[in-house]
Amino acid sequence: MAVVVSNCYNYRTTTSTTTTTPLKYPSSQFLGRSSPLHLKRRNQTSGHVNLSKISAIFWGQKKPAAPQPHEMEVSLGTFTLAGPESDSEGVSTNEMMRPQKLSVSVVSSISEISSEEWDACAIEATGADKMNPFLSHGFLSSLEETGCAVKETGWSPVHIVARNESEEILGVVPLYLKSNSYGEFVFDHSWADAYYRCGVPYYPKLQSCVPFTPVTGQRILLRNTWCKDQVFEKLVEALKDLTAKFKVSSLHITFPSENEWLKMKEHGFLQRVGLQYHWRNRDYKNFDEFLMDMKQSKRKNVRQERKKISTQNLTMKRLRGHEIKAKHWESFYHFYRSTTDDKWGRAYLTRDFFHVMGEKMGDQVLLVVAEDGDDLVAGALNLIGGDTIYGRLWGCLPQAYYPSLHFEACYYQAIEAAIELNLSKVEAGAQGEHKIQRGYLPVTTYSSHYILDNDFRSAIGDFVGREATQVKAVIKMMHDSGPFKDDVLKSLEE
Repeated sequence: MAVVVSNCYNYRTTTSTTTTTPLKYPSSQFLGRSSPLHLKRRNQTSGHVNLSKISAIFWGQKKPAAPQPHEMEVSLGTFTLAGPESDSEGVSTNEMMRPQKLSVSVVSSISEISSEEWDACAIEATGADKMNPFLSHGFLSSLEETGCAVKETGWSPVHIVARNESEEILGVVPLYLKSNSYGEFVFDHSWADAYYRCGVPYYPKLQSCVPFTPVTGQRILLRNTWCKDQVFEKLVEALKDLTAKFKVSSLHITFPSENEWLKMKEHGFLQRVGLQYHWRNRDYKNFDEFLMDMKQSKRKNVRQERKKISTQNLTMKRLRGHEIKAKHWESFYHFYRSTTDDKWGRAYLTRDFFHVMGEKMGDQVLLVVAEDGDDLVAGALNLIGGDTIYGRLWGCLPQAYYPSLHFEACYYQAIEAAIELNLSKVEAGAQGEHKIQRGYLPVTTYSSHYILDNDFRSAIGDFVGREATQVKAVIKMMHDSGPFKDDVLKSLEE
């Protein structure tokens, strides 16, 4: 039986146990033209929907609902770790002599973990020089405290915590029980539609990510201990066990590091790729030096765009930490809502989020603002990590038009800031081929998907394999036709 994909998610069925010829649905982009999804018959006693006959198009029998966070058992079990090697540094004789115990549990709010313990995991997972601010306790707790990443918005926190025998936290995983696919940026709406057209619920699902933020980073955050490799393995198995225990359709780990992505394959996860646009610093001393790496026509275009800012009497400012006042956040929220209302139709972040996040994150926040006289007219929000500036949100006064201001605020100011701060990269986020002509090249992003149902796993695996071939071809084409001189492009490939 092949499955059709559309934007309608409300098809479920009543069923009959009478044996009939399986239904045939048209082929779809989800499955491809010649990749039918063969589903075994499901019986009612197993809690699954029998697909042998559709007698009506309305809601039928459902699988048991996944536990809500307050209903679940907190413990996910205790595991035994093999002792360290005799030559391991910083390991006591007592630790070498006996097996170590690791307990894994779930918490329904990041507030149940101290910021010091969470951040120690986040920083040691990569090292301070590559610290990712979106994985900090300050950022994630701001989302929960201000009503952004909460059950009511489809993001029930179910974070995973691993502790040793001394109750020290050795690892954490940001994890959410999702009732929708909004705010993820790795699109699986067609997967959900395919499930429902087969009478099988796709939601809820489990999602490990940074809510509303398509930023690559570690997802299993580990202290730098002698047993970190073992803790990683136990946490991955605990995630899979939780998926089965909650009786959800799937577990998705989106925008993990490439190293995690490769390891997940060994644990039965499907591998998916996407693309974003990043700028790389070649030890530039200033913006003009960066421009000299570009082809003459592209260099000329950038200079013309930047000149438009001064001719419109606009003043650009980069504000950090204490320089950002409440009035700036109020204005920026207004800009943000202007963008979401006009373009996306959904505002994920609340007004309070910007104030709380700004207070908690301090100098890690970089707010680029544009002033027309004494008036703030636009802004772009960035966060600063160990070696990267992450460009995130942009907005302007409603119905205002300032040519090239978007490029200046979002791209050129971030590049100048990265050069000034001697940072390696600017991540400009997903979508927008126009970024290429402004010095941002396509790079591969990753996601890992653990699908419980064997038939859906086979079909989705076929889809992501074919999708990966297309994504890789697009990245190569865009990279080769980019704005840089040939010798510079070659060095960027190394």
